[in-house]
Amino acid sequence: MADDTEPIARLEAALYAAGRPLEISELIRVSGTGSKTRTISMLNEIMKRVNKQMMALEVSRLPDETYVLQLKHEYSEVIRKFASQPLLSRAMQKTLSYIAFMQPVSTKQLVETRGNGVYAHLKELKRLGFVTYQDAGRLKIYNTTDKFGSYFGIHDSQELKQRLFKKMRT
Repeated sequence: MADDTEPIARLEAALYAAGRPLEISELIRVSGTGSKTRTISMLNEIMKRVNKQMMALEVSRLPDETYVLQLKHEYSEVIRKFASQPLLSRAMQKTLSYIAFMQPVSTKQLVETRGNGVYAHLKELKRLGFVTYQDAGRLKIYNTTDKFGSYFGIHDSQELKQRLFKKMRT
């Protein structure tokens, strides 16, 4: 196997700079390898190294087969005030938390609760892969995705509801 120092450095840089999950096709391009197998092998190496050596950061493969360098969930509250530009605006976070808490939830319920701005939120949350919907006549019914759970470190709905309820009380 050729020297992978430069492709690995490029992958690390892309994961760091993106601030969002990256698709494998993007990572293949940035690595310059042209090989999915080789790129995934390098990503696995990066994941092992970062997850072993870093205390607060991790590289994760999300359910939709994207990769992200992110803060471990347990440190998100501690550093929230230092984050200059979060992935989701406060309003979008509220919409997402409402969907997560009430799911399945219809477009009508969301608009009644969150207002007309919810349409832009839903478009962005869908683009990010945090929500999915099913058509029900003229309405859409929204649920969170596995990617949402992995990204936010929430793996069952009861845990989610407990966290959200705790947040609402503070």
